Amino acid sequence: MTIARIVEADRKATQSGKFGTGRWQLEFERSQAQRPDPLTGWNGSGDTRTQVRLSFKTKEDAIAYAEKQGFDYHVVPAAKTSLKIQAYADNFR
Repeated sequence: MTIARIVEADRKATQSGKFGTGRWQLEFERSQAQRPDPLTGWNGSGDTRTQVRLSFKTKEDAIAYAEKQGFDYHVVPAAKTSLKIQAYADNFR
């Protein structure tokens, strides 16, 4: 059975704005274990579904797609972080 993970997109560490946040991605769980390639030594598997990421505007759209396709799914919300805003001079108090 195909298992999907629905993840809330979080802003990247190099991103200062809020562009792209609040979007949801549907990713597939790995169905085969990775194994080292005997020639290169890199890990890999025959499962190519982990390379697919579908983007949705809302969580409900992603869930509706997963249910329509018959995927088992679980929802992973983004970690909420809070910033402590302070002046540079506060570092020397």
